[in-house]
Amino acid sequence: MEYLEVKVYTTTKGIDPVSGVFLAAGVEGIVVEDPGDFYELMEKKNAYDWDYVDEDLVRDLKNKETNVTAYLEKTPEGYAQLKQIEAEIWRLATFDACAAFEDTVFLLGRLKLCVRNVNDEDWKDNWKEYFKPEKITDRIVIKPSWETLEDKREDDIIVEIDPGTAFGSGSHETTKLCISMLKKYMKPGASLLDLGTGSGILSIIGLKLGAGHASATDIDPNAIRASEENFEMNHIPEDQAEVCQVNILDPAEAAGVAMVNGTEKYDLIVANILADVIIPLSGLVKPLLKEGGVFIASGIINTMEEAVREAVLSNGLEILEVNHMKDWVG
Repeated sequence: MEYLEVKVYTTTKGIDPVSGVFLAAGVEGIVVEDPGDFYELMEKKNAYDWDYVDEDLVRDLKNKETNVTAYLEKTPEGYAQLKQIEAEIWRLATFDACAAFEDTVFLLGRLKLCVRNVNDEDWKDNWKEYFKPEKITDRIVIKPSWETLEDKREDDIIVEIDPGTAFGSGSHETTKLCISMLKKYMKPGASLLDLGTGSGILSIIGLKLGAGHASATDIDPNAIRASEENFEMNHIPEDQAEVCQVNILDPAEAAGVAMVNGTEKYDLIVANILADVIIPLSGLVKPLLKEGGVFIASGIINTMEEAVREAVLSNGLEILEVNHMKDWVG
C-alpha cells in the first residue's frame, strides 16, 4: 500500500506542539527522532540501555535534526489530513516568529514540512537482504525462513529465525558466545531458563541441543510475539517451551520466574543482555540454579568484564570459564 510520509523538522522544544498538530489531524501514530534523547541518556548514570556506543552513531547524531514524522494513507481522507497539518504548521511557524521577536533563533526550529510517497514494501522486507544463513558452530546453522539452505549436512542443526523487531538473529558475537557455551554445557533433558530471550533463538538452540524444557522471558512484548512465532516455525511442541513477559530485575516479577511451568530450579540459565543488567542479575540467579547448575552470561563489552567478574564472585558463583570474541565477553 502507498502512503504519504509527512516529516516536520523542528527542535526538542518543538516536539510536543508539532506532535499535537498531527494528533489534532487524526493521525494515530507518529515517529519522533530527537538527538537530545540520546545525549540526555548518555549523561545518566547506571543507564541499562547500553554498554557500548558506536562512535559513528554519535557522529551521525550530531548532524541530525530533530523531526516528527507520520504516515498518511493516499486517500481523500489522507490528503485532507495533510492539508490540515500544512495549515497548522504554517500557523505554528508564524506564531513562533512573533514570539521570538528580535531573536533570530526560533523556539521551534525551522518547521520545514517535507512530503514524499512511500510504499510499505519499501521498509517491510528490505532488511531481509542483509540476513543470510550462517553457520554458528560446526553443526548449528541459523537460517532465515525465506532462504534455502544449499549445502545442508545430515547432522546439521537447522534453526529458522525471523527476528522481526526483536533482537537475536544469531550473527552477533554475544549470541555466538552463548551458543558455544550452551553446546558445551547442555545435558540431555536439562531444564533451561532463557532471560531476555529476544527472538527466542537461545531457547530454540538449547532445545535442539537436547534440553527437555525451555522457559523464556523478556521485558519487551515484541520479543514475546517473535519468540512464540519462532517456536512454532521450528516445530517446538507447546508443552516443551513457553515465553512470558517479565522484568527479571523486579523482585516481585522475578519471584514468579521460579514457578514458570512448575520448575523451581534450572540446570542451565542463559542471559544475553547487557553488563549493567547481568551485574544485579548475578545476585538473583543462584536460587534459581540446581546444585551444579550453570549460568551463561554474555552481552558484556570488554570494558565491563572486570565489573561483571566481581559481581559474579561476590554473589557466591564460581567462574568456570571466560571467552572472548572481538570486543565482547561471555
